[in-house]
Amino acid sequence: MMSLRTSPSASIRVHPWSKIAAVFALLSLAPLPAAEPPPIPAAPVPVTIPEALRDLRAFRELGSVLYTAAHPDDENTQLLAWLSRGKGYRTADLSLTRGDGGQNVIGPELGDKLGVARTQELLAGRRLDGARQYFSRALDFGFSKDFADTQRVWGRDEVIGDIVRVIRRFQPDVILTRFSPQPGGTHGHHTASAVLSIEAFKLAGDPKAYPEQIAQGLKPWQPKRIFQNGSFGRGTPAPGALAVEIGGDDSVLGIPLSTLSLRVLAQHKTQNLGGVIFGQGRGAGVGGTRTETFSLLGGEPAATGLFDGIATTWTARYPGPGSAIDALTDAALAAFDQKNLAANVPALLALRAKLTALPADPLVTDKRAQLDRVLQSCLGLAVATTVAAPDAVPGEKLQLTHTVSSVVPVRWLATRDATGLNLTPTSAQSKISAEKSALTSAPTLPAVTLLSTPYWLRAEGRPGLARVEDPALIGNAENLPAFPLDYVFEIDGQQLVVADEPFSLSGSGPTEKRRRLDIVPPVSLGFVSEVTVFTPGVTRSVEIEVSANRPGAAGTVALELPANWKATPASQPFKLDALSAKSRLAFTVTAPVAPSSAKIGAVATLGGATYRTTRDEVNYAHIPTQLLQPPASQRAVAFDVAVTAKKIGFLPGAGDDIPAALAQLGCTVTTLTGADLNPQKLSTLDAVVIGVRAFNTREDLAANLPALFAWVESGGTVVAQYNRPGRDIKTDRLAPYALTLGANDARVTDEDAAITLLEPTHPAFNFPNKITTADWTGWVQERGAYFGTAWGSEFIPLLACNDAGESPQKGALLVARHGKGYYVYTGLGFFRQLPAGVPGAYRLFANLISLGKQ
Repeated sequence: MMSLRTSPSASIRVHPWSKIAAVFALLSLAPLPAAEPPPIPAAPVPVTIPEALRDLRAFRELGSVLYTAAHPDDENTQLLAWLSRGKGYRTADLSLTRGDGGQNVIGPELGDKLGVARTQELLAGRRLDGARQYFSRALDFGFSKDFADTQRVWGRDEVIGDIVRVIRRFQPDVILTRFSPQPGGTHGHHTASAVLSIEAFKLAGDPKAYPEQIAQGLKPWQPKRIFQNGSFGRGTPAPGALAVEIGGDDSVLGIPLSTLSLRVLAQHKTQNLGGVIFGQGRGAGVGGTRTETFSLLGGEPAATGLFDGIATTWTARYPGPGSAIDALTDAALAAFDQKNLAANVPALLALRAKLTALPADPLVTDKRAQLDRVLQSCLGLAVATTVAAPDAVPGEKLQLTHTVSSVVPVRWLATRDATGLNLTPTSAQSKISAEKSALTSAPTLPAVTLLSTPYWLRAEGRPGLARVEDPALIGNAENLPAFPLDYVFEIDGQQLVVADEPFSLSGSGPTEKRRRLDIVPPVSLGFVSEVTVFTPGVTRSVEIEVSANRPGAAGTVALELPANWKATPASQPFKLDALSAKSRLAFTVTAPVAPSSAKIGAVATLGGATYRTTRDEVNYAHIPTQLLQPPASQRAVAFDVAVTAKKIGFLPGAGDDIPAALAQLGCTVTTLTGADLNPQKLSTLDAVVIGVRAFNTREDLAANLPALFAWVESGGTVVAQYNRPGRDIKTDRLAPYALTLGANDARVTDEDAAITLLEPTHPAFNFPNKITTADWTGWVQERGAYFGTAWGSEFIPLLACNDAGESPQKGALLVARHGKGYYVYTGLGFFRQLPAGVPGAYRLFANLISLGKQ
């Protein structure tokens, strides 16, 4: 079914930590012995209502709340479910970042791709709890210990401006922050999200603040108050904090709102939140009520509730016409027929006619859309636009099928598309009833249509802030439709416009998947590897793959390099007859004689036009397929590196791409499972690398560790990358000797932090590469995380580093001799550094895997 056109949807998600504690407390209780078990009471039958009735009740409520936090999953999902589904308030969540600097436990996507996936996970949650989702342009650059540094990296004024923009767009009465503005033992992003939200609260009502937004059509808006929800970063609520009891059920689903909030939490599969805390997302939640606290951060105090002193009825907020809207709404609710929804249409049309008398503002516009959704539901009106192919090339014709049905007879007047063309049904076709009516059209996609890619990734930004060239998009959760459509209907003299966009369908039944129409070029380009490692002055082959998005694509491809890098030939032809056909072309590239790095691009020329984009899809079953089309590029680095270990086994963890980096060193990589950790398989290897967070994600590792340790004892080398301590770790025995890992305090977030070699003569720093000060330059995001904090005497700490103002940490690189071999644990972020082409990381990693081949 299509959605009515509204502003971009937003939604909220709560971390119900007190509820989590209750769940675990209940699970830990031992049963008391009894002679006869008490009778089990019959489960109550949930009393549910139609969505239309719930939404009509919400139409009556005019309070609006904006919740702000730093990352996907920070927000209080149970509170947001209560505000939106329980109380019917307009509710929105503003996540300053998209979580693109985090970790992924279900796949290799990191960075931009992870941010896209986590955006869709938030939107899935918002579809459950009914809230709206907004984002700023701030980028998640990894863990930060200092909120002032966070503001510097993000750009303080720019992010405040983004929050002001969302406030002016959404016009909330109340703002809630998840975190305290007081620095404490939490993520610097968390504290910064509160600090910047307070500043935006102060400025949003000032027309002199960010005047460009006023020029773009936004109006100043001053919320009544801003609270911190809960006590994260504060320890305890502030004296005099407002306490509110929340609870109840989702009236449509018939489940406690606490259960609904756990379902929202379970959408965050890239973080395995549902699995870690609630057994793969199957937690039932705990019914009843709980107390939420709110500490005033600015604005007018409140004594009894969030909306003290705020007009939350139509009569109070819109004197005059508002009283009639209240009266008509009350009458419609009192007479609402849940069994025959069509019977409610006359009352809704009368209410809708009265609503048109009000001048448009963000609240009225949202309420009109909400009432139209109620009307559409009671009409039983369904609209769908399907397209045969999931993508289209600008300038070609779309093959669209328009399907409409309605329980209550309506008249289909027209369908308007993005080109301004009207599809007008015949007199017979315009009479819509419960029987589906289908029409086809073939509009031409405008040649100027932009290629699909997430709007915040369309232009290259800076390390802490995305660049968005169209300011009207700032705040949106995702792209607007590539080819929007409006279906226009008439019901008893009133026009109803239903917005839609083309979708392609794949699968059927429970596996059916809808995909938005993507706009693509006729060909896409992709480098075979993200990084190519050169020896200075040496020639290597660089391969690029050309993929046909349309049959019959023919043209030439050339590399784009800095002047001191050379490629031959200058260009190469390609001809791809079939759809999805591929051609791999090899260029000979020569690096400069001095150590250097370069960004190599590619350009395809066909039909007089040039194309430079690659095609990356984020494909998980729990979210819609997402398409990214950044410029095709490869990082080329020229430096001296040697490696003596050539046969490497790799135990994958949570999505790192170490094998591709090892291949650049000339290694042969064999992917292993836990069952492969046996003497016969291991005897063929020089070293084994354990992927990042493998001990958190692999069920087959713990039982096979004795065989791995025995192989080390006989002369093998293991390099274990970092793991996160906590409930999801599969074993406490991470090494042949005692080893304890730290959490967020056991990390160094400054990627340029000074390194002290504690054992400068150790082979790890000398064979086969001599590690120097230069090898610690150019690292990205952080030095590392989850360092060892305590270890057996067999381990030797090789280096120390620390963030500013902290004591040196020595657990980033630990090496133990075990019999004839070596066991290495490292919290250094090789899984980020190697794909980024950091020369020093390559040289040090080559030394670690070569420890047993001296």
